[in-house]
Amino acid sequence: MNELETALKQAIRETVIELFSCQPEDDLIMIETPKDSDNGDYSTNIAMRLARTLHDNPRNIAQKIVEGLQERLANTEKIEIAGPGFINFWMKKAALADIINTVLTMKDDFGRNNSGNGLKVLVEYVSANPTGPLHCGHARGAAWGDVVCRLMKKSGYDVLREYYINDAGHQIDMLGESIYARYLQAFGIDCALPEDGYHGPDVIEVTNDIIKDVGDRYLHTDKGEAVDFFKWEGRTRELERIKKDLAYFRCEFDSWISERWIVDQHMIESSLKRMQEKGLTYEKDGAIWFRSTEYGDDKDRVLRKSDGFYTYLTPDIANHLYKIDRGYQKLVNFWGADHHGYIARMKAAIEALGYPKDALEVDLIQMVRLVENGVEVKMSKRTGNAITIRELVDDIGCDAARYFFVSKAVDTHMDLDLTLAKSQSNDNPVFYAQYAHARMCSILKQAPAVRMLESYDLLTDQKETELLKHLNSFTGLVGEAAASRLPNKICNYIQKLAADFHSFYGSCRVNDPANPELTAQRLALLEAARITLHNALELLGVTAPEKM
Repeated sequence: MNELETALKQAIRETVIELFSCQPEDDLIMIETPKDSDNGDYSTNIAMRLARTLHDNPRNIAQKIVEGLQERLANTEKIEIAGPGFINFWMKKAALADIINTVLTMKDDFGRNNSGNGLKVLVEYVSANPTGPLHCGHARGAAWGDVVCRLMKKSGYDVLREYYINDAGHQIDMLGESIYARYLQAFGIDCALPEDGYHGPDVIEVTNDIIKDVGDRYLHTDKGEAVDFFKWEGRTRELERIKKDLAYFRCEFDSWISERWIVDQHMIESSLKRMQEKGLTYEKDGAIWFRSTEYGDDKDRVLRKSDGFYTYLTPDIANHLYKIDRGYQKLVNFWGADHHGYIARMKAAIEALGYPKDALEVDLIQMVRLVENGVEVKMSKRTGNAITIRELVDDIGCDAARYFFVSKAVDTHMDLDLTLAKSQSNDNPVFYAQYAHARMCSILKQAPAVRMLESYDLLTDQKETELLKHLNSFTGLVGEAAASRLPNKICNYIQKLAADFHSFYGSCRVNDPANPELTAQRLALLEAARITLHNALELLGVTAPEKM
Protein backbone atom coordinates (compact mmCIF):
# COMPACT_ATOMS: atom_id res chain seq x y z
CA MET A 1 0.00 0.00 0.00
CA ASN A 2 1.45 3.38 -1.02
CA GLU A 3 1.35 6.66 0.88
CA LEU A 4 -1.78 7.86 -0.92
CA GLU A 5 -3.66 4.62 -0.18
CA THR A 6 -2.43 4.65 3.41
CA ALA A 7 -3.69 8.22 3.84
CA LEU A 8 -7.07 7.26 2.35
CA LYS A 9 -7.36 4.24 4.62
CA GLN A 10 -6.46 6.25 7.72
CA ALA A 11 -8.94 9.02 6.86
CA ILE A 12 -11.71 6.44 6.32
CA ARG A 13 -10.86 4.77 9.63
CA GLU A 14 -11.00 8.05 11.55
CA THR A 15 -14.27 9.00 9.87
CA VAL A 16 -15.93 5.66 10.62
CA ILE A 17 -14.86 5.83 14.27
CA GLU A 18 -16.17 9.39 14.60
CA LEU A 19 -19.48 8.81 12.81
CA PHE A 20 -20.45 5.35 13.97
CA SER A 21 -18.49 4.85 17.21
CA CYS A 22 -17.09 1.54 15.98
CA GLN A 23 -13.49 0.42 15.57
CA PRO A 24 -13.04 -1.18 12.11
CA GLU A 25 -10.59 -4.09 11.91
CA ASP A 26 -7.44 -3.65 9.81
CA ASP A 27 -8.65 -5.82 6.95
CA LEU A 28 -12.15 -4.29 6.83
CA ILE A 29 -11.08 -1.17 4.95
CA MET A 30 -9.95 -2.09 1.46
CA ILE A 31 -8.54 0.37 -1.07
CA GLU A 32 -8.54 -0.77 -4.69
CA THR A 33 -7.55 0.69 -8.04
CA PRO A 34 -10.54 0.58 -10.42
CA LYS A 35 -9.88 -1.15 -13.73
CA ASP A 36 -11.77 1.64 -15.50
CA SER A 37 -10.21 5.05 -14.82
CA ASP A 38 -13.66 6.61 -15.29
CA ASN A 39 -14.40 5.21 -11.82
CA GLY A 40 -11.63 7.20 -10.19
CA ASP A 41 -8.05 6.60 -9.13
CA TYR A 42 -8.97 4.62 -6.01
CA SER A 43 -12.12 3.03 -4.64
CA THR A 44 -13.40 1.45 -1.41
CA ASN A 45 -16.37 -0.76 -0.59
CA ILE A 46 -16.31 0.07 3.14
CA ALA A 47 -19.95 1.22 3.14
CA MET A 48 -21.17 -2.15 1.90
CA ARG A 49 -18.94 -3.97 4.39
CA LEU A 50 -20.42 -1.94 7.27
CA ALA A 51 -24.07 -2.34 6.18
CA ARG A 52 -24.77 -5.47 8.22
CA THR A 53 -23.11 -4.08 11.35
CA LEU A 54 -24.82 -0.68 11.12
CA HIS A 55 -28.20 -2.04 9.85
CA ASP A 56 -28.40 0.66 7.20
CA ASN A 57 -28.44 1.03 3.42
CA PRO A 58 -24.85 1.07 2.01
CA ARG A 59 -25.50 4.25 -0.01
CA ASN A 60 -26.71 6.04 3.13
CA ILE A 61 -23.56 4.93 4.95
CA ALA A 62 -21.42 5.97 1.99
CA GLN A 63 -23.01 9.45 1.92
CA LYS A 64 -22.22 10.01 5.59
CA ILE A 65 -18.63 8.80 5.12
CA VAL A 66 -18.08 11.07 2.10
CA GLU A 67 -19.34 14.08 4.06
CA GLY A 68 -17.00 13.22 6.92
CA LEU A 69 -14.03 12.76 4.59
CA GLN A 70 -14.18 16.17 2.92
CA GLU A 71 -12.03 17.91 5.54
CA ARG A 72 -9.63 15.03 6.00
CA LEU A 73 -8.44 14.51 2.42
CA ALA A 74 -6.49 17.45 1.07
CA ASN A 75 -5.07 15.44 -1.84
CA THR A 76 -8.39 14.44 -3.38
CA GLU A 77 -9.92 16.36 -6.25
CA LYS A 78 -13.30 14.63 -6.18
CA ILE A 79 -15.17 11.94 -4.21
CA GLU A 80 -18.27 10.23 -5.59
CA ILE A 81 -20.61 7.41 -4.64
CA ALA A 82 -21.28 4.80 -7.30
CA GLY A 83 -23.48 1.73 -7.70
CA PRO A 84 -24.70 0.07 -4.50
CA GLY A 85 -22.29 2.05 -2.32
CA PHE A 86 -18.77 2.22 -3.73
CA ILE A 87 -16.84 5.37 -2.83
CA ASN A 88 -14.56 6.50 -5.66
CA PHE A 89 -11.69 8.96 -5.26
CA TRP A 90 -10.02 11.15 -7.86
CA MET A 91 -6.64 12.37 -6.64
CA LYS A 92 -5.13 15.77 -7.41
CA LYS A 93 -2.54 15.42 -10.17
CA ALA A 94 0.10 17.06 -8.00
CA ALA A 95 -0.39 14.40 -5.31
CA LEU A 96 0.10 11.59 -7.82
CA ALA A 97 3.13 13.31 -9.35
CA ASP A 98 4.93 13.67 -6.00
CA ILE A 99 6.16 10.13 -6.59
CA ILE A 100 8.52 11.33 -9.33
CA ASN A 101 10.84 13.23 -7.00
CA THR A 102 10.59 10.44 -4.45
CA VAL A 103 11.90 7.95 -7.01
CA LEU A 104 14.56 10.32 -8.36
CA THR A 105 15.81 10.93 -4.81
CA MET A 106 15.78 7.31 -3.59
CA LYS A 107 17.06 5.77 -6.84
CA ASP A 108 18.11 2.15 -6.11
CA ASP A 109 16.43 2.35 -2.71
CA PHE A 110 13.02 3.08 -4.14
CA GLY A 111 10.76 0.25 -3.03
CA ARG A 112 12.54 -0.15 0.30
CA ASN A 113 10.12 -0.19 3.22
CA ASN A 114 9.99 -1.23 6.85
CA SER A 115 6.86 -3.37 6.83
CA GLY A 116 8.89 -6.29 8.24
CA ASN A 117 9.81 -4.17 11.26
CA GLY A 118 13.05 -6.06 11.90
CA LEU A 119 11.37 -9.47 12.38
CA LYS A 120 14.07 -12.15 12.50
CA VAL A 121 13.26 -14.73 9.83
CA LEU A 122 15.25 -17.81 8.83
CA VAL A 123 14.39 -19.02 5.34
CA GLU A 124 15.51 -22.52 4.35
CA TYR A 125 15.31 -23.56 0.71
CA VAL A 126 16.82 -25.99 -1.81
CA SER A 127 18.55 -28.19 0.84
CA ALA A 128 19.09 -31.01 -1.65
CA ASN A 129 21.24 -34.00 -0.72
CA PRO A 130 24.88 -33.43 -1.76
CA THR A 131 24.87 -36.58 -3.88
CA GLY A 132 24.65 -35.08 -7.36
CA PRO A 133 24.05 -31.89 -9.34
CA LEU A 134 20.93 -29.78 -8.84
CA HIS A 135 18.25 -30.27 -11.48
CA CYS A 136 15.35 -28.17 -12.73
CA GLY A 137 13.07 -29.20 -9.88
CA HIS A 138 15.56 -27.64 -7.48
CA ALA A 139 15.83 -24.57 -9.72
CA ARG A 140 12.23 -23.53 -9.12
CA GLY A 141 12.68 -23.64 -5.34
CA ALA A 142 16.05 -21.92 -5.58
CA ALA A 143 14.70 -18.99 -7.59
CA TRP A 144 11.55 -18.68 -5.47
CA GLY A 145 13.39 -18.82 -2.13
CA ASP A 146 16.06 -16.38 -3.28
CA VAL A 147 13.52 -13.80 -4.49
CA VAL A 148 11.42 -14.13 -1.33
CA CYS A 149 14.56 -13.33 0.68
CA ARG A 150 15.33 -10.33 -1.55
CA LEU A 151 11.80 -9.05 -1.00
CA MET A 152 12.03 -9.53 2.75
CA LYS A 153 15.37 -7.75 2.96
CA LYS A 154 13.91 -4.86 0.94
CA SER A 155 10.97 -4.77 3.37
CA GLY A 156 12.89 -4.50 6.60
CA TYR A 157 12.99 -8.10 7.77
CA ASP A 158 16.16 -9.45 9.40
CA VAL A 159 16.60 -12.43 7.06
CA LEU A 160 19.00 -15.37 7.11
CA ARG A 161 19.15 -17.52 3.95
CA GLU A 162 20.04 -21.07 4.96
CA TYR A 163 20.83 -24.33 3.18
CA TYR A 164 20.44 -27.50 5.29
CA ILE A 165 22.94 -30.12 4.11
CA ASN A 166 21.46 -33.61 4.41
CA ASP A 167 24.76 -35.44 4.89
CA ALA A 168 24.18 -37.92 7.70
CA GLY A 169 21.84 -40.49 6.20
CA HIS A 170 21.66 -43.50 3.95
CA GLN A 171 22.10 -41.40 0.79
CA ILE A 172 25.59 -40.32 1.83
CA ASP A 173 26.51 -43.93 2.65
CA MET A 174 25.39 -44.95 -0.84
CA LEU A 175 27.41 -42.10 -2.35
CA GLY A 176 30.53 -43.51 -0.67
CA GLU A 177 29.76 -47.03 -1.87
CA SER A 178 29.11 -45.78 -5.42
CA ILE A 179 32.37 -43.81 -5.63
CA TYR A 180 34.28 -46.77 -4.20
CA ALA A 181 32.86 -49.04 -6.90
CA ARG A 182 33.74 -46.54 -9.64
CA TYR A 183 37.20 -46.15 -8.11
CA LEU A 184 37.90 -49.87 -8.37
CA GLN A 185 36.48 -49.98 -11.89
CA ALA A 186 38.81 -47.15 -12.92
CA PHE A 187 41.75 -49.42 -12.03
CA GLY A 188 40.30 -52.38 -13.91
CA ILE A 189 38.89 -54.15 -10.87
CA ASP A 190 35.41 -55.63 -11.34
CA CYS A 191 33.00 -54.18 -8.76
CA ALA A 192 29.24 -53.84 -9.05
CA LEU A 193 27.51 -50.61 -8.13
CA PRO A 194 25.01 -50.87 -5.24
CA GLU A 195 21.50 -51.36 -6.59
CA ASP A 196 20.29 -48.23 -4.73
CA GLY A 197 23.54 -46.37 -5.37
CA TYR A 198 24.23 -43.50 -7.76
CA HIS A 199 24.69 -44.57 -11.36
CA GLY A 200 24.92 -41.18 -13.09
CA PRO A 201 27.95 -39.82 -14.96
CA ASP A 202 28.55 -37.18 -12.27
CA VAL A 203 29.78 -39.91 -9.89
CA ILE A 204 32.33 -40.99 -12.50
CA GLU A 205 33.45 -37.36 -12.84
CA VAL A 206 33.86 -37.02 -9.09
CA THR A 207 35.73 -40.32 -8.90
CA ASN A 208 38.17 -39.27 -11.63
CA ASP A 209 38.82 -35.99 -9.83
CA ILE A 210 39.56 -37.87 -6.61
CA ILE A 211 41.95 -40.22 -8.43
CA LYS A 212 43.94 -37.19 -9.61
CA ASP A 213 44.57 -36.36 -5.94
CA VAL A 214 44.96 -39.78 -4.28
CA GLY A 215 46.03 -42.12 -7.07
CA ASP A 216 45.75 -45.82 -6.17
CA ARG A 217 46.16 -45.29 -2.43
CA TYR A 218 42.74 -46.75 -1.55
CA LEU A 219 43.31 -49.96 -3.48
CA HIS A 220 45.48 -51.09 -0.59
CA THR A 221 43.34 -50.11 2.40
CA ASP A 222 40.46 -51.70 4.28
CA LYS A 223 37.16 -51.31 2.41
CA GLY A 224 35.47 -49.66 5.40
CA GLU A 225 38.20 -47.03 5.61
CA ALA A 226 38.07 -46.47 1.85
CA VAL A 227 34.28 -46.12 1.70
CA ASP A 228 34.34 -43.71 4.64
CA PHE A 229 36.93 -41.56 2.86
CA PHE A 230 34.99 -41.60 -0.43
CA LYS A 231 31.77 -40.81 1.37
CA TRP A 232 33.06 -37.55 2.85
CA GLU A 233 35.30 -36.63 -0.04
CA GLY A 234 32.41 -37.19 -2.45
CA ARG A 235 30.04 -35.21 -0.23
CA THR A 236 32.48 -32.29 -0.10
CA ARG A 237 33.04 -32.22 -3.85
CA GLU A 238 29.35 -32.59 -4.69
CA LEU A 239 28.50 -29.80 -2.24
CA GLU A 240 31.13 -27.55 -3.79
CA ARG A 241 29.54 -28.14 -7.19
CA ILE A 242 26.11 -27.32 -5.76
CA LYS A 243 27.45 -24.05 -4.36
CA LYS A 244 28.98 -23.11 -7.71
CA ASP A 245 25.80 -23.96 -9.61
CA LEU A 246 23.67 -21.92 -7.21
CA ALA A 247 26.03 -18.95 -7.57
CA TYR A 248 25.78 -19.41 -11.36
CA PHE A 249 22.01 -19.15 -10.88
CA ARG A 250 22.52 -15.96 -8.78
CA CYS A 251 21.33 -17.63 -5.58
CA GLU A 252 23.26 -16.67 -2.46
CA PHE A 253 23.16 -18.26 1.00
CA ASP A 254 24.24 -16.80 4.32
CA SER A 255 24.47 -20.09 6.17
CA TRP A 256 25.17 -23.75 5.35
CA ILE A 257 24.19 -26.07 8.21
CA SER A 258 25.34 -29.68 8.10
CA GLU A 259 23.21 -32.48 9.51
CA ARG A 260 26.47 -34.29 10.32
CA TRP A 261 27.57 -31.28 12.39
CA ILE A 262 24.26 -31.31 14.27
CA VAL A 263 24.87 -34.99 15.06
CA ASP A 264 28.43 -34.29 16.22
CA GLN A 265 27.22 -31.49 18.49
CA HIS A 266 24.86 -33.99 20.21
CA MET A 267 21.89 -31.77 19.39
CA ILE A 268 19.72 -34.78 18.56
CA GLU A 269 20.17 -36.33 22.00
CA SER A 270 19.62 -32.92 23.58
CA SER A 271 16.36 -32.27 21.74
CA LEU A 272 15.08 -35.78 22.51
CA LYS A 273 15.88 -35.22 26.18
CA ARG A 274 13.93 -31.95 26.15
CA MET A 275 10.94 -33.74 24.69
CA GLN A 276 11.15 -36.54 27.24
CA GLU A 277 11.40 -34.08 30.12
CA LYS A 278 8.25 -32.36 28.91
CA GLY A 279 6.37 -35.66 28.77
CA LEU A 280 6.03 -35.52 25.00
CA THR A 281 7.27 -39.07 24.39
CA TYR A 282 6.48 -42.64 25.35
CA GLU A 283 8.04 -46.07 24.75
CA LYS A 284 6.33 -48.80 22.77
CA ASP A 285 7.74 -51.95 21.14
CA GLY A 286 11.25 -50.87 22.10
CA ALA A 287 10.93 -47.55 20.25
CA ILE A 288 10.50 -43.98 21.47
CA TRP A 289 7.39 -42.22 20.12
CA PHE A 290 6.35 -38.56 19.95
CA ARG A 291 2.78 -37.79 21.08
CA SER A 292 2.26 -35.75 17.94
CA THR A 293 -1.48 -36.47 17.65
CA GLU A 294 -1.99 -34.23 20.68
CA TYR A 295 -0.73 -31.36 18.52
CA GLY A 296 -2.64 -31.88 15.29
CA ASP A 297 -0.79 -34.73 13.57
CA ASP A 298 -2.80 -37.67 12.21
CA LYS A 299 -0.73 -40.24 14.12
CA ASP A 300 2.09 -40.43 16.65
CA ARG A 301 5.61 -40.54 15.20
CA VAL A 302 8.63 -42.68 16.00
CA LEU A 303 11.70 -40.69 17.09
CA ARG A 304 14.07 -43.56 17.83
CA LYS A 305 13.51 -47.01 16.39
CA SER A 306 13.85 -50.25 18.32
CA ASP A 307 17.29 -50.82 16.74
CA GLY A 308 18.53 -47.57 18.32
CA PHE A 309 18.67 -45.55 15.11
CA TYR A 310 16.85 -42.23 14.83
CA THR A 311 14.18 -41.58 12.22
CA TYR A 312 14.49 -38.65 9.79
CA LEU A 313 12.18 -36.61 12.03
CA THR A 314 14.47 -36.49 15.05
CA PRO A 315 17.46 -34.66 13.53
CA ASP A 316 15.01 -32.36 11.76
CA ILE A 317 13.49 -31.43 15.11
CA ALA A 318 16.98 -30.74 16.44
CA ASN A 319 17.73 -28.58 13.40
CA HIS A 320 14.59 -26.49 13.87
CA LEU A 321 15.24 -26.06 17.57
CA TYR A 322 18.72 -24.82 16.69
CA LYS A 323 17.13 -22.24 14.37
CA ILE A 324 14.92 -20.98 17.19
CA ASP A 325 17.78 -21.06 19.70
CA ARG A 326 19.66 -18.66 17.43
CA GLY A 327 16.92 -16.11 18.00
CA TYR A 328 14.81 -16.42 14.85
CA GLN A 329 11.16 -15.59 15.47
CA LYS A 330 9.84 -16.97 12.21
CA LEU A 331 11.01 -20.08 10.35
CA VAL A 332 10.09 -20.40 6.69
CA ASN A 333 10.80 -23.60 4.75
CA PHE A 334 10.36 -24.19 1.03
CA TRP A 335 9.97 -27.93 0.52
CA GLY A 336 9.17 -30.16 -2.42
CA ALA A 337 5.53 -31.14 -2.79
CA ASP A 338 6.38 -34.73 -1.79
CA HIS A 339 7.02 -33.43 1.77
CA HIS A 340 3.34 -32.50 2.25
CA GLY A 341 2.77 -35.12 4.92
CA TYR A 342 5.84 -33.99 6.83
CA ILE A 343 4.54 -30.51 7.67
CA ALA A 344 2.04 -31.48 10.39
CA ARG A 345 4.55 -33.51 12.41
CA MET A 346 7.20 -30.78 12.27
CA LYS A 347 4.74 -28.06 13.28
CA ALA A 348 3.50 -30.37 16.05
CA ALA A 349 7.04 -30.67 17.42
CA ILE A 350 7.55 -26.90 17.39
CA GLU A 351 4.27 -26.30 19.22
CA ALA A 352 4.80 -29.15 21.68
CA LEU A 353 8.14 -27.68 22.72
CA GLY A 354 6.45 -24.45 23.72
CA TYR A 355 6.83 -22.21 20.69
CA PRO A 356 4.02 -20.40 18.81
CA LYS A 357 2.04 -22.64 16.46
CA ASP A 358 2.80 -20.37 13.51
CA ALA A 359 6.52 -20.02 14.27
CA LEU A 360 7.11 -22.45 11.41
CA GLU A 361 5.55 -21.89 8.00
CA VAL A 362 6.10 -24.25 5.07
CA ASP A 363 5.39 -23.52 1.42
CA LEU A 364 5.43 -26.44 -1.00
CA ILE A 365 7.12 -26.27 -4.40
CA GLN A 366 5.21 -28.15 -7.09
CA MET A 367 6.85 -29.96 -9.99
CA VAL A 368 8.18 -28.37 -13.18
CA ARG A 369 7.75 -29.80 -16.65
CA LEU A 370 10.05 -28.59 -19.41
CA VAL A 371 8.45 -28.23 -22.84
CA GLU A 372 10.12 -27.43 -26.16
CA ASN A 373 8.21 -27.04 -29.41
CA GLY A 374 5.19 -28.52 -27.68
CA VAL A 375 7.02 -31.70 -26.59
CA GLU A 376 8.01 -32.54 -23.02
CA VAL A 377 11.79 -32.61 -22.44
CA LYS A 378 12.83 -34.98 -19.68
CA MET A 379 16.47 -35.79 -20.21
CA SER A 380 19.68 -33.94 -20.88
CA LYS A 381 20.98 -34.39 -24.44
CA ARG A 382 24.53 -34.52 -23.04
CA THR A 383 24.16 -37.02 -20.20
CA GLY A 384 20.78 -38.68 -20.68
CA ASN A 385 19.90 -37.73 -17.10
CA ALA A 386 17.69 -35.03 -15.62
CA ILE A 387 18.51 -31.55 -16.91
CA THR A 388 20.63 -29.63 -14.40
CA ILE A 389 20.36 -26.01 -13.33
CA ARG A 390 23.60 -25.22 -15.14
CA GLU A 391 22.38 -26.79 -18.39
CA LEU A 392 19.10 -24.89 -18.16
CA VAL A 393 20.89 -21.56 -17.60
CA ASP A 394 23.23 -22.27 -20.50
CA ASP A 395 20.23 -23.07 -22.71
CA ILE A 396 17.76 -20.24 -21.99
CA GLY A 397 19.82 -17.82 -19.90
CA CYS A 398 19.76 -17.02 -16.20
CA ASP A 399 17.37 -14.08 -16.61
CA ALA A 400 14.73 -16.16 -18.36
CA ALA A 401 15.09 -19.13 -16.00
CA ARG A 402 14.73 -17.01 -12.87
CA TYR A 403 11.87 -14.91 -14.24
CA PHE A 404 9.82 -17.85 -15.49
CA PHE A 405 10.28 -19.80 -12.25
CA VAL A 406 8.91 -16.96 -10.10
CA SER A 407 6.17 -15.86 -12.50
CA LYS A 408 3.75 -18.62 -11.44
CA ALA A 409 2.64 -19.45 -7.90
CA VAL A 410 4.67 -22.39 -6.59
CA ASP A 411 1.64 -24.29 -5.29
CA THR A 412 0.66 -25.11 -8.88
CA HIS A 413 2.37 -27.35 -11.43
CA MET A 414 4.35 -25.45 -14.02
CA ASP A 415 5.21 -25.94 -17.67
CA LEU A 416 8.35 -24.03 -18.60
CA ASP A 417 8.22 -23.38 -22.34
CA LEU A 418 11.87 -23.40 -23.45
CA THR A 419 10.94 -22.18 -26.94
CA LEU A 420 9.13 -19.16 -25.52
CA ALA A 421 11.88 -18.46 -22.97
CA LYS A 422 14.45 -18.18 -25.77
CA SER A 423 12.30 -16.11 -28.12
CA GLN A 424 12.89 -12.41 -28.71
CA SER A 425 9.28 -11.34 -28.96
CA ASN A 426 6.74 -9.52 -26.82
CA ASP A 427 5.15 -12.90 -26.04
CA ASN A 428 8.21 -13.62 -23.90
CA PRO A 429 7.57 -11.69 -20.66
CA VAL A 430 11.30 -11.41 -19.89
CA PHE A 431 12.12 -9.97 -23.29
CA TYR A 432 9.08 -7.66 -23.06
CA ALA A 433 10.23 -6.24 -19.70
CA GLN A 434 13.91 -5.95 -20.59
CA TYR A 435 13.13 -4.36 -23.95
CA ALA A 436 11.00 -1.74 -22.17
CA HIS A 437 13.96 -0.86 -19.94
CA ALA A 438 16.38 -0.72 -22.88
CA ARG A 439 13.95 1.49 -24.80
CA MET A 440 13.66 3.86 -21.82
CA CYS A 441 17.46 4.09 -21.66
CA SER A 442 17.66 4.82 -25.39
CA ILE A 443 15.11 7.65 -25.17
CA LEU A 444 16.84 9.20 -22.17
CA LYS A 445 20.26 9.10 -23.82
CA GLN A 446 18.98 11.14 -26.76
CA ALA A 447 17.21 13.72 -24.59
CA PRO A 448 18.24 16.58 -22.29
CA ALA A 449 19.47 15.60 -18.84
CA VAL A 450 16.77 14.69 -16.33
CA ARG A 451 16.32 17.07 -13.41
CA MET A 452 13.97 17.21 -10.47
CA LEU A 453 11.30 19.87 -10.71
CA GLU A 454 9.15 21.70 -8.20
CA SER A 455 5.99 21.04 -10.16
CA TYR A 456 4.68 18.43 -12.61
CA ASP A 457 1.48 20.28 -13.37
CA LEU A 458 1.59 19.53 -17.11
CA LEU A 459 1.32 15.76 -16.67
CA THR A 460 -2.42 15.59 -17.26
CA ASP A 461 -2.72 12.98 -20.02
CA GLN A 462 -4.59 9.83 -18.92
CA LYS A 463 -1.58 7.67 -19.88
CA GLU A 464 0.64 9.78 -17.65
CA THR A 465 -1.85 9.44 -14.80
CA GLU A 466 -1.95 5.64 -15.19
CA LEU A 467 1.83 5.46 -15.11
CA LEU A 468 2.01 7.70 -12.04
CA LYS A 469 -0.55 5.58 -10.21
CA HIS A 470 1.42 2.44 -10.98
CA LEU A 471 4.66 3.97 -9.72
CA ASN A 472 2.87 4.98 -6.53
CA SER A 473 1.89 1.36 -5.87
CA PHE A 474 5.41 -0.15 -6.07
CA THR A 475 6.65 0.22 -2.50
CA GLY A 476 3.44 -1.09 -1.01
CA LEU A 477 3.46 -4.04 -3.39
CA VAL A 478 7.02 -4.97 -2.39
CA GLY A 479 5.90 -5.14 1.23
CA GLU A 480 2.82 -7.18 0.34
CA ALA A 481 4.84 -9.62 -1.80
CA ALA A 482 7.34 -10.08 1.04
CA ALA A 483 4.65 -10.71 3.67
CA SER A 484 2.71 -13.14 1.48
CA ARG A 485 5.88 -14.75 0.03
CA LEU A 486 4.49 -14.31 -3.48
CA PRO A 487 7.19 -12.92 -5.76
CA ASN A 488 4.95 -13.55 -8.79
CA LYS A 489 3.21 -10.31 -7.75
CA ILE A 490 6.39 -8.49 -8.79
CA CYS A 491 6.29 -10.20 -12.19
CA ASN A 492 2.71 -9.01 -12.66
CA TYR A 493 3.77 -5.50 -11.63
CA ILE A 494 6.64 -5.52 -14.12
CA GLN A 495 4.40 -6.57 -17.01
CA LYS A 496 1.91 -3.78 -16.28
CA LEU A 497 4.69 -1.23 -15.84
CA ALA A 498 6.14 -2.15 -19.23
CA ALA A 499 2.67 -1.94 -20.80
CA ASP A 500 1.95 1.43 -19.13
CA PHE A 501 5.27 2.77 -20.38
CA HIS A 502 4.59 1.70 -23.97
CA SER A 503 1.11 3.26 -23.80
CA PHE A 504 2.53 6.48 -22.36
CA TYR A 505 5.26 6.68 -24.99
CA GLY A 506 2.81 5.92 -27.77
CA SER A 507 0.40 8.61 -26.61
CA CYS A 508 2.74 11.37 -25.42
CA ARG A 509 5.66 12.97 -27.21
CA VAL A 510 8.36 12.79 -24.56
CA ASN A 511 11.16 14.84 -26.14
CA ASP A 512 9.61 17.90 -27.76
CA PRO A 513 12.17 20.69 -28.37
CA ALA A 514 9.30 23.10 -29.00
CA ASN A 515 7.95 22.53 -25.49
CA PRO A 516 10.94 22.30 -23.10
CA GLU A 517 8.87 22.59 -19.91
CA LEU A 518 6.62 19.65 -20.78
CA THR A 519 9.66 17.73 -22.03
CA ALA A 520 11.42 18.19 -18.69
CA GLN A 521 8.40 16.88 -16.79
CA ARG A 522 7.91 13.89 -19.06
CA LEU A 523 11.60 12.99 -18.98
CA ALA A 524 11.50 13.02 -15.18
CA LEU A 525 8.48 10.71 -15.28
CA LEU A 526 10.28 8.44 -17.73
CA GLU A 527 13.39 8.25 -15.54
CA ALA A 528 11.23 7.46 -12.51
CA ALA A 529 9.63 4.63 -14.48
CA ARG A 530 13.05 3.35 -15.57
CA ILE A 531 14.38 3.32 -12.00
CA THR A 532 11.28 1.49 -10.81
CA LEU A 533 11.52 -1.12 -13.55
CA HIS A 534 15.23 -1.60 -12.84
CA ASN A 535 14.54 -2.07 -9.12
CA ALA A 536 11.69 -4.50 -9.76
CA LEU A 537 13.87 -6.64 -12.05
CA GLU A 538 16.68 -6.48 -9.49
CA LEU A 539 14.34 -7.95 -6.86
CA LEU A 540 13.91 -10.95 -9.16
CA GLY A 541 17.65 -11.25 -9.75
CA VAL A 542 17.08 -10.35 -13.41
CA THR A 543 19.27 -7.87 -15.29
CA ALA A 544 17.97 -4.59 -16.71
CA PRO A 545 19.93 -4.07 -19.96
CA GLU A 546 20.50 -0.57 -21.32
CA LYS A 547 20.41 -1.78 -24.92
CA MET A 548 19.22 -4.90 -26.74
